[in-house]
Amino acid sequence: MEVVGTLVRLIWELGVYLVTVLPDLLPIILALATPLALGALCGVLNERSGVVNIGIEGIMLMAAFFGYLTGFALHDAMGSGPSIALGILIAVLVGALLGVLHAWLTVSVRADQIIAGTMMNIAAFGVTGYLNRLVITPSGRGGAGVITPFHLPDQIANLPLVGPILVMFFDQGPIAMSLVFIVIALQLALFRTRWGLRTRAVGEHPKAADTVGIDVYRQRYLNVILGCAFAGLAGAFLTLESTGSFQNGMTNGRGFIALAAMIFGRWTPIGAFAGALLFGTATALGVVVAVRVPEGDLGGIMRSIPSYWYAALPYLMTIVILAGVVGRSTPPAADGVPYVKEGKG
Repeated sequence: MEVVGTLVRLIWELGVYLVTVLPDLLPIILALATPLALGALCGVLNERSGVVNIGIEGIMLMAAFFGYLTGFALHDAMGSGPSIALGILIAVLVGALLGVLHAWLTVSVRADQIIAGTMMNIAAFGVTGYLNRLVITPSGRGGAGVITPFHLPDQIANLPLVGPILVMFFDQGPIAMSLVFIVIALQLALFRTRWGLRTRAVGEHPKAADTVGIDVYRQRYLNVILGCAFAGLAGAFLTLESTGSFQNGMTNGRGFIALAAMIFGRWTPIGAFAGALLFGTATALGVVVAVRVPEGDLGGIMRSIPSYWYAALPYLMTIVILAGVVGRSTPPAADGVPYVKEGKG
């Protein structure tokens, strides 16, 4: 009975603690989930059309670098706002161009899709690391700046129950604020429009889709490019809305966590967003616990846990989710299978 009583007390303390830190926790969750969700949307659009893309990590890193480089180079000439806006545009274009490369390799050349994505990751780490040392580090100049986040009026932010939720979604920069609308729009487009029907058709039965007049190659190109543009937007978020700086390898595995979020969400935009929020929550808890340790027995337990365990929590969750969900999730039937049009083989 003593063990049961202790367990009940710890659960109660955890509940009280979460309610106490909730207003601080929610905005952090969305900020941490934004690059994961955008990367997961890239995976959804790619794999729903039948193309595996494990190069999301590299695409995010390249976009983060070139978006930052644009803002960094033009900051003095154009001012912070215009240079950052142009940097975001460049990051999205870099993502789209890398999408063209990935689509050409996987759809036209029919290269192994895993190897193509791996090549992109390796190249991104090498190129960005080299250019960072060559151009940015020796300059000694300040950074590109960051987008000024929007802040809700205190009267709205302090509303009971509703206030923290509104703060979570609207006390953010423009990229994070637009995320919910992007997710809803893609969910509706994927399951309620002709484009979505064609996307799902070429991902499930490309030969049947070709038979009824759908251009499989064109549809896959379109989806890969659009998805990689979202990965580019994720890169822009990291450097131009979140940190205002670039560090080598700063994506730090987010592209692979995004793939786990996509699988967790069963290849749907809303499901992938939910998975990204789950991973964001795991990371945010580590951040909040480091600043506001709970009191009582729960606080003693949390203080005894090394900080690196909190940092490792999202990656441990990735392993657990992939091990527990992959076998029970069914990807599109033609996912990762190159399509050869009859008469072209």
